[in-house]
Amino acid sequence: MIQDLDEHWRRWLNPDRRRPGSGRTAPGVGSQPRTAIERDYDRVLFSTPVRRMADKTQVFPLDRSDSVRTRLTHSHEVANLARSVGIDLVFNRRVAAGLPEALRDVPALLATIGLAHDLGNPPFGHQGEDAIARWFAINRHQVLDGSGDLTPAMKEDFLRFEGNAQTLRLLTKLQLINDDYGLNLTMATLAALVKYPTASDRLDAYRVTHKKHGYFQSESALMEEVWAGTGLVAGQRHPLTWIMEACDDIAYSVLDAEDAVKKGLLSFSDTIAFLRHEAPDDPVVTAVCESAMAEHRAYRRERLSPDELNDISMQTFRIRAIGALMEAIGEVFIESLPAMAEGRFERELVAASRGGRLLSALKACNWQHAYRHKSVLRVELTGLTVIHGLMDAFWYAITARSDPDDPASERATPLAGYIYQRISENYRRVFESADNPMPLRYREAQLLTDMISGMTDGFAVSLHEEFREVGFCPTTQA
Repeated sequence: MIQDLDEHWRRWLNPDRRRPGSGRTAPGVGSQPRTAIERDYDRVLFSTPVRRMADKTQVFPLDRSDSVRTRLTHSHEVANLARSVGIDLVFNRRVAAGLPEALRDVPALLATIGLAHDLGNPPFGHQGEDAIARWFAINRHQVLDGSGDLTPAMKEDFLRFEGNAQTLRLLTKLQLINDDYGLNLTMATLAALVKYPTASDRLDAYRVTHKKHGYFQSESALMEEVWAGTGLVAGQRHPLTWIMEACDDIAYSVLDAEDAVKKGLLSFSDTIAFLRHEAPDDPVVTAVCESAMAEHRAYRRERLSPDELNDISMQTFRIRAIGALMEAIGEVFIESLPAMAEGRFERELVAASRGGRLLSALKACNWQHAYRHKSVLRVELTGLTVIHGLMDAFWYAITARSDPDDPASERATPLAGYIYQRISENYRRVFESADNPMPLRYREAQLLTDMISGMTDGFAVSLHEEFREVGFCPTTQA
């Protein structure tokens, strides 16, 4: 048992920044009333990638209905839930009681990583990640194995492309163009942002923290710096990351169920019946369903239309389910904190709590009635076609240049030049920089994934059509 967790919290909430000379500023000093960690939230909120999430699919296809969630609304909801848990932890459960600044910094840090957690995800939902990895697998011999400069770990970065790792890269390398610090977030925020503190060649399917990778080889030195700055060791997750992961699970499981009813894929009553069948003896499931059903029966007396009745009943269910799950994760977090501090905790927080059966039943319901719906599958198919077509075009433009050893040299054909100019300027600047220490082939592949990941759904579709109109054909340009 760890006796002095306050000392751990001092390191876990380290407000120092990586850029030399950009040290901490205490609230109230000069004209700055915010803590450094509170300012991290503002830096993320006003960044361009956050706005792009408004046109990125969460689960259901983006349509004219504003009621169905996008990646942006999902991220704001996760941030809100995470901040609420943080407020409960520091005010009610006395976490980090010896650090007065924790009263502000814990909720702010949780809100920041909740808002930022999906920023690196490509268009078309999680299918976009699979599409990128599949393109590299298909083209492995030409793109990855053809260069002797890539280590096995470097190859795995692309063969197992991961949006979580792209989030870290996006915020630390690609948001500002005058240095190598990106938004220059605090050590605390960077450490807590990394959901999977391991590299792509060290995955372990039996460990929650290692089943995916959270950083690319290009950011491995950065991670060593962040771990040292927060008192963590390689492979150890920041304690507050468990809260963010749990809030993400709660948000997409409960709110995807609400969206499924909004889309007419099933009704409120169908949802309740499924949960009761899936977990008939679970006290949390029983309590949530009975509470929601009691209010549903009251709403039936109000002469509502079937759509209105479904909507308001699911809103009530959402409130009851989220409330029960949030309370459950607060309890188990306190119990598990000593094990987290020692790097011994290896369970998803909700699964380890009394709310685990409710969450797993919701996931089963969503999988059966929502995620396999034809509208969702169509988005996945569209995403695969569009992303592969764009990757073909951009790879041609990136590699078809007059000097193979100079990434900034003139493109070899007018078409390659046209497509290359469609890559974001700041991404190209990072790629072409003489200070970039990574092998050239790695940089080429990373420029490709930087560009694809930064796109919105709508921009990807329109750019794919644009390249077809200007005459790009993978077979003739190969």
